[in-house]
Amino acid sequence: MRLFDTDQWEEIFDSLSKNRSRTFLTAFGIFWGIFMLILLMGGGRGLETMLGYNFAGFASNSGFIFAENTGKPYKGFREGRRWSLELSDIDRVRNCIAGVEVVTPLQQNWGSSAMAENHSCRVTVSGEYPEYALVDDPKIKFGRKLNDVDNQQHRKVCVVGTRIVEELFPQLGKDGNPCGRFIQVDGVYYRIVGVSGKSASGISIGGNAQTTVHMPFLTMQQTYNRGNRVGVLALTALPGYKMSDVQARTEQLLKRIHLIHPDDTQAVMKLNTEAVFGMIDSLFAGVSILVWMIGLGTLIAGAIGVSNIMIVTVKERTTEIGIRRAIGATPMDILGMVMSESIVLTLVAGMSGITLAVIILQGMESGLSADTPGAQFQISFGLAVGAASLLALLGVIAGLAPAFRAMQIKPVDAMREE
Repeated sequence: MRLFDTDQWEEIFDSLSKNRSRTFLTAFGIFWGIFMLILLMGGGRGLETMLGYNFAGFASNSGFIFAENTGKPYKGFREGRRWSLELSDIDRVRNCIAGVEVVTPLQQNWGSSAMAENHSCRVTVSGEYPEYALVDDPKIKFGRKLNDVDNQQHRKVCVVGTRIVEELFPQLGKDGNPCGRFIQVDGVYYRIVGVSGKSASGISIGGNAQTTVHMPFLTMQQTYNRGNRVGVLALTALPGYKMSDVQARTEQLLKRIHLIHPDDTQAVMKLNTEAVFGMIDSLFAGVSILVWMIGLGTLIAGAIGVSNIMIVTVKERTTEIGIRRAIGATPMDILGMVMSESIVLTLVAGMSGITLAVIILQGMESGLSADTPGAQFQISFGLAVGAASLLALLGVIAGLAPAFRAMQIKPVDAMREE
């Protein structure tokens, strides 16, 4: 097929427009298949990037350990005994458990009240070491994170969530910077040194990140008289180590230290976020495979429809093809004629489907950009090129059977059929 031969193009479109209903219904199969494939892939990518944006900053190789009442009696202690994690457990875990990268305590108080400038709200108080930012990055929007000096000197400073700023300092507006101002939490004043930009939909241990007041761990221990008790142990594993194995060894160590029955499954509660992230990755991998199966299945069905319609077209044009052969057309000319019609029909229908899908995906991305800046629904350029190449390949495959049938038509047979 000569690309810039206007006569050739007129002949192709004249042939396809002779039976418009049949051509439209055949092209719709290709259009719908590629439209659904691109739309589903873009939607899956958008959902994945949205979750990735919300989970960004949270260590995917992390785990958490909580103390619960014992479920079995052991060494003179009764069932249901209350026990607590202690600050000394941190060094024990760090020194005795292989594969631990970060081990840091976390203390929380739910249902606290915060006040500032005649405004109040309910908050969650979280006492943290600076190392906890390696487990759950607060995504500082204004100011700074908590540091070692804050913790060692028991400074009354804090990092607050964005919703706290909106409720306690409404005069600052949605993007106001409250750093340097004071808030009163449970009767004690703290100076704001930072604002956390974590979203409400992201992973957060203990409560909504936007309504949490983060303060130095030792400051909270002293203020709330927690002594050496620890609410949660947060862990991250070194590369090459599984968090499930690290947590299992840590559980055995803690049971031995705190005189808990080795087979007690109730006393130590574990949360393995590494397993959660693994499940999410597996889910998106499965969704991607399903999308490809649905899209390719629909495309193949559309290509079969194109092949069938071209076979019917060839049969209807038997006399015309016979005349072409009689006046000197070669088999390759007939092959090129049929193949070009098949490819054009497939490409026009497919590119229309890609264009519509891209427009819809762009609209979805623009609509969600304000709430989720990280959402990316648009397909990549490479995927678009790959889809166009796939359409061309399907057009070639769809035209092979009718083209070979057209090549076998002889002028005498065409005249006889007429």
